[in-house]
Amino acid sequence: MNIQIPYGREKLEAVLPDNRVRTVLRGTLDSVQPDRSESELVRASLENPIGSKRLCELAAGKQKFVILCSDHTRPVPSRIIIPLMLEEIRRGNPAADITLLIATGCHRGTTAEELKDKFGEEVYEHERICVHDCEDTDNLIDLGVLPSGGKLLINRLAAEADLLVSEGFVEPHFFAGFSGGRKSVLPGIAAKETVYWNHNADFIHDANSRAGVLEGNPIHRDMLWAAQQAKLVFICNVIINAEHKVIASFAGDLQKAHEQAAAYLATLCEVSADKTDIVITTNNGYPLDQNLYQTVKGMCTAEAVCREGGVIIMAGACEDGIGGDGFFRTFDVPETAAEILAQIERTEKKDTVCDQWQSQIFARILAKHTVIMISSLPDDTIRRMKMIPAHSIEEAMVKADDVLGCEGSVTVIPEGISVYAK
Repeated sequence: MNIQIPYGREKLEAVLPDNRVRTVLRGTLDSVQPDRSESELVRASLENPIGSKRLCELAAGKQKFVILCSDHTRPVPSRIIIPLMLEEIRRGNPAADITLLIATGCHRGTTAEELKDKFGEEVYEHERICVHDCEDTDNLIDLGVLPSGGKLLINRLAAEADLLVSEGFVEPHFFAGFSGGRKSVLPGIAAKETVYWNHNADFIHDANSRAGVLEGNPIHRDMLWAAQQAKLVFICNVIINAEHKVIASFAGDLQKAHEQAAAYLATLCEVSADKTDIVITTNNGYPLDQNLYQTVKGMCTAEAVCREGGVIIMAGACEDGIGGDGFFRTFDVPETAAEILAQIERTEKKDTVCDQWQSQIFARILAKHTVIMISSLPDDTIRRMKMIPAHSIEEAMVKADDVLGCEGSVTVIPEGISVYAK
Protein backbone atom coordinates (compact mmCIF):
# COMPACT_ATOMS: atom_id res chain seq x y z
CA MET A 1 0.00 0.00 0.00
CA ASN A 2 1.35 3.39 -1.02
CA ILE A 3 0.43 6.13 1.44
CA GLN A 4 0.78 9.89 1.20
CA ILE A 5 0.40 12.11 4.23
CA PRO A 6 0.66 15.91 4.61
CA TYR A 7 3.86 17.22 6.18
CA GLY A 8 4.48 20.94 6.34
CA ARG A 9 4.00 22.31 2.85
CA GLU A 10 4.82 18.95 1.26
CA LYS A 11 3.86 15.25 1.50
CA LEU A 12 5.56 12.22 3.00
CA GLU A 13 5.25 8.97 1.07
CA ALA A 14 5.83 5.37 2.00
CA VAL A 15 4.96 1.85 0.89
CA LEU A 16 3.56 -0.36 3.66
CA PRO A 17 2.83 -4.10 3.48
CA ASP A 18 -0.86 -4.66 2.73
CA ASN A 19 -1.14 -7.37 5.36
CA ARG A 20 -0.12 -4.94 8.12
CA VAL A 21 -2.47 -2.07 7.36
CA ARG A 22 -5.74 -2.76 9.14
CA THR A 23 -7.47 0.42 7.99
CA VAL A 24 -7.01 3.92 6.62
CA LEU A 25 -9.29 6.32 8.45
CA ARG A 26 -10.54 9.22 6.42
CA GLY A 27 -13.51 11.46 6.82
CA THR A 28 -15.62 12.36 3.82
CA LEU A 29 -14.69 16.05 3.77
CA ASP A 30 -12.78 15.62 0.53
CA SER A 31 -15.64 13.81 -1.17
CA VAL A 32 -17.90 16.85 -0.90
CA GLN A 33 -18.21 18.60 -4.26
CA PRO A 34 -19.99 21.94 -3.80
CA ASP A 35 -22.08 23.18 -6.69
CA ARG A 36 -20.87 26.74 -6.13
CA SER A 37 -17.54 28.53 -5.79
CA GLU A 38 -16.00 29.30 -2.40
CA SER A 39 -17.08 32.95 -2.59
CA GLU A 40 -20.59 31.97 -3.63
CA LEU A 41 -20.91 29.59 -0.68
CA VAL A 42 -19.86 32.28 1.79
CA ARG A 43 -22.03 34.94 0.15
CA ALA A 44 -25.07 32.64 0.19
CA SER A 45 -24.61 31.99 3.92
CA LEU A 46 -24.38 35.72 4.62
CA GLU A 47 -27.52 36.35 2.59
CA ASN A 48 -29.41 33.56 4.37
CA PRO A 49 -28.24 33.67 8.00
CA ILE A 50 -29.28 31.08 10.58
CA GLY A 51 -31.38 32.45 13.43
CA SER A 52 -30.42 36.05 12.77
CA LYS A 53 -31.06 39.09 10.65
CA ARG A 54 -28.60 39.74 7.84
CA LEU A 55 -25.37 41.44 8.83
CA CYS A 56 -26.29 44.48 6.72
CA GLU A 57 -29.50 44.84 8.75
CA LEU A 58 -27.66 44.47 12.06
CA ALA A 59 -25.19 47.15 10.94
CA ALA A 60 -27.81 49.85 10.45
CA GLY A 61 -27.55 52.62 13.03
CA LYS A 62 -24.31 51.32 14.57
CA GLN A 63 -20.98 53.13 14.56
CA LYS A 64 -18.10 50.99 15.89
CA PHE A 65 -17.72 47.52 14.40
CA VAL A 66 -15.20 44.83 15.32
CA ILE A 67 -14.68 41.66 13.29
CA LEU A 68 -12.80 38.96 15.19
CA CYS A 69 -10.42 37.21 12.80
CA SER A 70 -8.40 34.03 13.17
CA ASP A 71 -4.63 34.23 13.55
CA HIS A 72 -1.67 32.77 11.65
CA THR A 73 -2.07 29.29 13.17
CA ARG A 74 -5.43 28.67 11.48
CA PRO A 75 -6.00 27.99 7.76
CA VAL A 76 -9.12 30.16 7.64
CA PRO A 77 -9.67 31.56 4.10
CA SER A 78 -9.96 35.15 5.31
CA ARG A 79 -9.18 36.46 1.80
CA ILE A 80 -12.61 35.15 0.85
CA ILE A 81 -14.62 35.70 4.03
CA ILE A 82 -13.54 39.16 5.18
CA PRO A 83 -14.19 41.13 1.96
CA LEU A 84 -17.71 39.69 1.87
CA MET A 85 -18.35 40.52 5.53
CA LEU A 86 -17.03 44.05 4.99
CA GLU A 87 -19.30 44.39 1.97
CA GLU A 88 -22.31 43.26 4.03
CA ILE A 89 -21.58 45.71 6.86
CA ARG A 90 -21.08 48.62 4.48
CA ARG A 91 -24.19 47.72 2.55
CA GLY A 92 -26.14 48.50 5.70
CA ASN A 93 -23.85 51.26 6.95
CA PRO A 94 -21.51 52.91 4.39
CA ALA A 95 -19.86 55.01 7.11
CA ALA A 96 -19.11 52.07 9.41
CA ASP A 97 -15.98 52.38 11.57
CA ILE A 98 -14.55 48.85 11.28
CA THR A 99 -11.63 47.19 13.06
CA LEU A 100 -10.33 43.73 12.25
CA LEU A 101 -9.13 42.27 15.56
CA ILE A 102 -6.84 39.24 15.31
CA ALA A 103 -7.93 36.69 17.91
CA THR A 104 -4.54 35.30 18.90
CA GLY A 105 -5.58 33.85 22.25
CA CYS A 106 -2.27 33.15 23.98
CA HIS A 107 -0.34 32.65 20.72
CA ARG A 108 2.40 35.02 19.62
CA GLY A 109 1.32 38.09 17.71
CA THR A 110 0.62 37.69 14.00
CA THR A 111 3.29 39.44 11.91
CA ALA A 112 2.75 41.99 9.14
CA GLU A 113 3.78 39.47 6.49
CA GLU A 114 1.38 36.89 7.90
CA LEU A 115 -1.41 39.47 7.86
CA LYS A 116 -0.72 40.30 4.21
CA ASP A 117 -0.74 36.63 3.35
CA LYS A 118 -3.94 36.07 5.30
CA PHE A 119 -6.02 38.97 4.02
CA GLY A 120 -4.40 39.96 0.75
CA GLU A 121 -2.89 43.35 -0.09
CA GLU A 122 -6.22 45.16 -0.57
CA VAL A 123 -7.59 44.43 2.90
CA TYR A 124 -4.18 44.75 4.57
CA GLU A 125 -3.52 48.18 3.05
CA HIS A 126 -6.98 49.70 3.46
CA GLU A 127 -8.51 48.28 6.65
CA ARG A 128 -7.66 48.91 10.30
CA ILE A 129 -6.13 45.74 11.77
CA CYS A 130 -5.24 45.23 15.44
CA VAL A 131 -3.64 42.17 17.04
CA HIS A 132 -4.91 40.99 20.43
CA ASP A 133 -2.39 40.76 23.27
CA CYS A 134 -3.62 38.59 26.14
CA GLU A 135 -1.18 40.27 28.56
CA ASP A 136 -1.97 43.90 27.72
CA THR A 137 -3.90 44.70 30.91
CA ASP A 138 -4.59 48.31 29.84
CA ASN A 139 -6.65 47.00 26.94
CA LEU A 140 -8.68 44.38 28.80
CA ILE A 141 -12.15 44.82 30.33
CA ASP A 142 -13.80 42.76 33.08
CA LEU A 143 -17.14 41.28 31.98
CA GLY A 144 -17.89 39.29 35.12
CA VAL A 145 -17.46 35.73 36.33
CA LEU A 146 -17.53 32.59 34.19
CA PRO A 147 -19.97 29.80 35.18
CA SER A 148 -16.94 27.90 36.52
CA GLY A 149 -15.85 30.81 38.72
CA GLY A 150 -13.04 32.45 36.79
CA LYS A 151 -12.83 36.10 35.70
CA LEU A 152 -13.92 36.97 32.17
CA LEU A 153 -11.50 39.60 30.88
CA ILE A 154 -11.61 40.43 27.17
CA ASN A 155 -10.10 42.88 24.69
CA ARG A 156 -11.35 46.45 25.17
CA LEU A 157 -11.92 47.02 21.44
CA ALA A 158 -14.35 44.09 21.32
CA ALA A 159 -16.06 44.98 24.59
CA GLU A 160 -16.70 48.55 23.45
CA ALA A 161 -17.89 47.71 19.93
CA ASP A 162 -21.43 48.60 18.92
CA LEU A 163 -21.49 45.40 16.89
CA LEU A 164 -19.17 42.42 17.44
CA VAL A 165 -18.99 39.72 14.77
CA SER A 166 -16.48 37.03 13.81
CA GLU A 167 -15.11 34.88 11.05
CA GLY A 168 -13.66 31.42 11.53
CA PHE A 169 -13.77 27.78 10.61
CA VAL A 170 -15.16 24.69 12.26
CA GLU A 171 -13.09 21.55 12.74
CA PRO A 172 -13.03 18.82 15.39
CA HIS A 173 -11.23 20.19 18.46
CA PHE A 174 -9.41 17.88 20.85
CA PHE A 175 -10.91 19.31 24.04
CA ALA A 176 -13.47 21.98 23.07
CA GLY A 177 -15.47 19.56 20.91
CA PHE A 178 -15.35 21.73 17.80
CA SER A 179 -13.48 24.90 16.92
CA GLY A 180 -15.19 28.03 15.66
CA GLY A 181 -18.09 30.10 16.97
CA ARG A 182 -17.56 31.04 20.60
CA LYS A 183 -13.81 30.31 20.49
CA SER A 184 -13.23 33.65 18.78
CA VAL A 185 -13.87 35.24 22.19
CA LEU A 186 -12.51 32.61 24.58
CA PRO A 187 -9.65 32.01 24.08
CA GLY A 188 -9.45 34.33 21.03
CA ILE A 189 -9.58 37.78 22.64
CA ALA A 190 -9.50 36.85 26.32
CA ALA A 191 -6.92 37.67 28.98
CA LYS A 192 -4.25 35.12 29.74
CA GLU A 193 -5.71 34.40 33.17
CA THR A 194 -9.16 33.78 31.65
CA VAL A 195 -7.76 31.33 29.12
CA TYR A 196 -5.72 29.56 31.78
CA TRP A 197 -8.76 29.18 34.04
CA ASN A 198 -10.87 27.75 31.21
CA HIS A 199 -8.13 25.27 30.28
CA ASN A 200 -7.71 23.97 33.84
CA ALA A 201 -6.73 20.39 34.75
CA ASP A 202 -10.19 19.33 35.98
CA PHE A 203 -11.83 20.43 32.73
CA ILE A 204 -9.18 18.82 30.52
CA HIS A 205 -9.56 15.57 32.51
CA ASP A 206 -13.36 15.59 32.09
CA ALA A 207 -14.61 12.75 29.87
CA ASN A 208 -16.75 15.22 27.87
CA SER A 209 -13.76 17.41 26.99
CA ARG A 210 -13.10 15.52 23.79
CA ALA A 211 -13.35 15.99 20.03
CA GLY A 212 -16.91 15.98 18.73
CA VAL A 213 -18.52 16.61 22.14
CA LEU A 214 -20.37 19.84 23.00
CA GLU A 215 -23.10 18.52 25.29
CA GLY A 216 -21.81 18.41 28.85
CA ASN A 217 -18.40 19.78 27.87
CA PRO A 218 -17.34 22.19 30.68
CA ILE A 219 -14.82 23.98 28.46
CA HIS A 220 -17.46 24.65 25.80
CA ARG A 221 -19.94 25.84 28.44
CA ASP A 222 -17.58 28.57 29.68
CA MET A 223 -16.62 29.54 26.12
CA LEU A 224 -20.22 29.95 25.00
CA TRP A 225 -21.13 32.00 28.07
CA ALA A 226 -18.10 34.25 27.47
CA ALA A 227 -19.08 34.90 23.84
CA GLN A 228 -22.63 35.72 24.88
CA GLN A 229 -21.40 38.14 27.55
CA ALA A 230 -19.16 39.80 24.97
CA LYS A 231 -22.25 40.19 22.75
CA LEU A 232 -20.82 38.31 19.81
CA VAL A 233 -24.05 38.40 17.81
CA PHE A 234 -23.09 37.17 14.35
CA ILE A 235 -20.56 34.65 13.00
CA CYS A 236 -19.47 33.46 9.58
CA ASN A 237 -17.78 30.07 9.93
CA VAL A 238 -16.70 27.85 7.07
CA ILE A 239 -15.81 24.19 6.72
CA ILE A 240 -12.73 23.45 4.63
CA ASN A 241 -11.28 20.33 3.03
CA ALA A 242 -7.70 19.05 2.99
CA GLU A 243 -6.75 21.64 0.37
CA HIS A 244 -8.14 24.36 2.63
CA LYS A 245 -10.97 25.02 0.17
CA VAL A 246 -14.40 26.06 1.45
CA ILE A 247 -16.96 23.28 1.07
CA ALA A 248 -19.70 24.79 3.27
CA SER A 249 -20.42 28.05 5.06
CA PHE A 250 -22.62 28.84 8.05
CA ALA A 251 -23.49 32.38 9.07
CA GLY A 252 -25.83 33.90 11.61
CA ASP A 253 -26.51 33.56 15.32
CA LEU A 254 -23.48 32.69 17.45
CA GLN A 255 -24.94 29.50 18.90
CA LYS A 256 -27.38 28.33 16.23
CA ALA A 257 -25.06 28.76 13.27
CA HIS A 258 -22.18 27.10 15.12
CA GLU A 259 -24.30 24.13 16.21
CA GLN A 260 -25.52 23.57 12.65
CA ALA A 261 -21.95 23.72 11.36
CA ALA A 262 -20.79 21.25 14.02
CA ALA A 263 -23.68 18.86 13.30
CA TYR A 264 -22.88 18.90 9.58
CA LEU A 265 -19.17 18.43 10.21
CA ALA A 266 -19.85 15.44 12.44
CA THR A 267 -21.44 13.63 9.47
CA LEU A 268 -18.16 14.07 7.59
CA CYS A 269 -15.55 13.55 10.30
CA GLU A 270 -16.75 11.00 12.84
CA VAL A 271 -15.22 7.56 12.31
CA SER A 272 -15.01 4.28 14.19
CA ALA A 273 -12.33 1.62 14.12
CA ASP A 274 -10.83 -1.24 16.11
CA LYS A 275 -7.66 -0.43 18.01
CA THR A 276 -4.32 -1.37 16.44
CA ASP A 277 -0.70 -1.67 17.58
CA ILE A 278 0.55 1.27 15.52
CA VAL A 279 -1.17 4.45 14.35
CA ILE A 280 0.41 6.75 11.76
CA THR A 281 -1.02 10.26 11.64
CA THR A 282 -0.35 13.96 11.01
CA ASN A 283 -1.48 17.43 11.99
CA ASN A 284 -2.82 18.08 8.47
CA GLY A 285 0.35 19.82 7.29
CA TYR A 286 0.96 23.56 7.12
CA PRO A 287 -0.10 25.75 8.87
CA LEU A 288 -1.44 23.36 11.51
CA ASP A 289 1.86 21.54 12.07
CA GLN A 290 4.02 24.65 12.47
CA ASN A 291 5.12 23.60 15.95
CA LEU A 292 5.24 20.58 18.23
CA TYR A 293 2.71 22.11 20.63
CA GLN A 294 0.02 22.04 17.94
CA THR A 295 0.76 18.44 16.87
CA VAL A 296 -0.67 17.16 20.15
CA LYS A 297 -4.06 17.64 18.47
CA GLY A 298 -3.32 15.03 15.82
CA MET A 299 -1.90 12.71 18.47
CA CYS A 300 -5.27 12.82 20.26
CA THR A 301 -7.00 11.33 17.23
CA ALA A 302 -4.40 8.57 17.13
CA GLU A 303 -4.77 8.00 20.88
CA ALA A 304 -8.40 6.98 20.41
CA VAL A 305 -7.55 4.11 18.04
CA CYS A 306 -4.14 3.00 19.34
CA ARG A 307 -4.17 0.17 21.86
CA GLU A 308 -2.64 0.85 25.27
CA GLY A 309 1.08 0.12 25.05
CA GLY A 310 1.00 0.73 21.30
CA VAL A 311 2.96 3.18 19.16
CA ILE A 312 1.85 6.48 17.63
CA ILE A 313 3.90 7.69 14.67
CA MET A 314 3.34 11.43 14.39
CA ALA A 315 4.46 13.42 11.34
CA GLY A 316 4.65 17.20 11.76
CA ALA A 317 7.20 19.53 10.20
CA CYS A 318 7.39 21.87 13.23
CA GLU A 319 9.18 24.56 11.21
CA ASP A 320 8.35 27.08 13.97
CA GLY A 321 9.93 24.92 16.69
CA ILE A 322 8.42 23.66 19.94
CA GLY A 323 5.72 26.32 20.27
CA GLY A 324 6.04 27.03 23.99
CA ASP A 325 8.89 27.21 26.50
CA GLY A 326 6.65 26.04 29.34
CA PHE A 327 5.55 23.06 27.27
CA PHE A 328 9.18 22.09 26.66
CA ARG A 329 10.29 22.57 30.26
CA THR A 330 7.47 20.39 31.56
CA PHE A 331 8.87 17.33 29.79
CA ASP A 332 12.59 18.09 29.95
CA VAL A 333 12.77 16.56 33.44
CA PRO A 334 13.68 13.16 34.97
CA GLU A 335 10.06 12.30 35.87
CA THR A 336 8.06 9.91 33.70
CA ALA A 337 5.05 11.00 31.68
CA ALA A 338 2.75 9.30 34.20
CA GLU A 339 4.38 11.24 37.04
CA ILE A 340 4.08 14.51 35.11
CA LEU A 341 0.40 13.79 34.43
CA ALA A 342 -0.31 13.10 38.10
CA GLN A 343 1.36 16.38 39.09
CA ILE A 344 -0.66 18.38 36.58
CA GLU A 345 -3.96 16.80 37.56
CA ARG A 346 -3.43 17.92 41.16
CA THR A 347 -3.24 21.58 40.06
CA GLU A 348 -6.05 23.88 41.24
CA LYS A 349 -7.94 25.92 38.62
CA LYS A 350 -6.50 29.20 39.90
CA ASP A 351 -2.97 27.82 39.64
CA THR A 352 -3.13 26.80 35.97
CA VAL A 353 0.06 27.81 34.17
CA CYS A 354 1.09 28.43 30.57
CA ASP A 355 0.67 25.42 28.25
CA GLN A 356 -0.49 23.20 31.13
CA TRP A 357 -3.47 21.89 29.13
CA GLN A 358 -1.34 20.79 26.19
CA SER A 359 1.18 19.25 28.57
CA GLN A 360 -1.61 17.39 30.36
CA ILE A 361 -2.97 15.88 27.17
CA PHE A 362 0.50 15.09 25.84
CA ALA A 363 1.45 13.43 29.14
CA ARG A 364 -1.79 11.42 29.06
CA ILE A 365 -0.84 10.13 25.60
CA LEU A 366 2.79 9.42 26.51
CA ALA A 367 1.75 7.59 29.69
CA LYS A 368 -0.02 4.95 27.60
CA HIS A 369 1.76 5.03 24.24
CA THR A 370 5.22 5.37 22.74
CA VAL A 371 5.34 8.32 20.33
CA ILE A 372 7.75 8.35 17.39
CA MET A 373 8.08 11.84 15.94
CA ILE A 374 8.94 12.66 12.34
CA SER A 375 9.84 16.36 12.20
CA SER A 376 12.49 18.95 11.40
CA LEU A 377 13.32 19.32 15.10
CA PRO A 378 16.74 18.18 16.38
CA ASP A 379 16.78 14.54 17.50
CA ASP A 380 17.95 15.57 20.97
CA THR A 381 14.96 17.90 21.38
CA ILE A 382 12.58 15.09 20.47
CA ARG A 383 14.22 12.76 22.99
CA ARG A 384 14.06 15.42 25.69
CA MET A 385 10.32 15.63 25.00
CA LYS A 386 10.16 11.89 25.80
CA MET A 387 9.63 10.74 22.22
CA ILE A 388 11.68 8.79 19.70
CA PRO A 389 12.95 10.72 16.64
CA ALA A 390 12.62 9.41 13.09
CA HIS A 391 13.19 10.97 9.67
CA SER A 392 10.87 8.97 7.45
CA ILE A 393 7.81 6.74 7.74
CA GLU A 394 9.93 3.70 6.91
CA GLU A 395 12.42 4.47 9.69
CA ALA A 396 9.57 5.12 12.12
CA MET A 397 7.99 1.75 11.27
CA VAL A 398 11.25 -0.08 11.98
CA LYS A 399 11.53 1.66 15.34
CA ALA A 400 7.87 0.94 16.14
CA ASP A 401 8.41 -2.76 15.53
CA ASP A 402 11.46 -2.66 17.79
CA VAL A 403 9.36 -1.10 20.56
CA LEU A 404 6.62 -3.70 20.15
CA GLY A 405 8.94 -6.64 19.62
CA CYS A 406 6.89 -7.74 16.61
CA GLU A 407 5.40 -6.47 13.35
CA GLY A 408 2.36 -4.66 14.67
CA SER A 409 -0.97 -3.98 12.98
CA VAL A 410 -1.32 -0.48 11.55
CA THR A 411 -3.98 2.21 11.26
CA VAL A 412 -3.22 5.18 9.02
CA ILE A 413 -4.97 8.50 9.66
CA PRO A 414 -3.66 10.80 6.90
CA GLU A 415 -5.26 13.93 8.36
CA GLY A 416 -5.36 13.67 12.12
CA ILE A 417 -7.26 16.89 12.70
CA SER A 418 -9.96 16.22 10.10
CA VAL A 419 -11.43 13.16 11.82
CA TYR A 420 -12.20 11.97 15.31
CA ALA A 421 -12.95 8.47 16.57
CA LYS A 422 -15.84 7.50 18.80
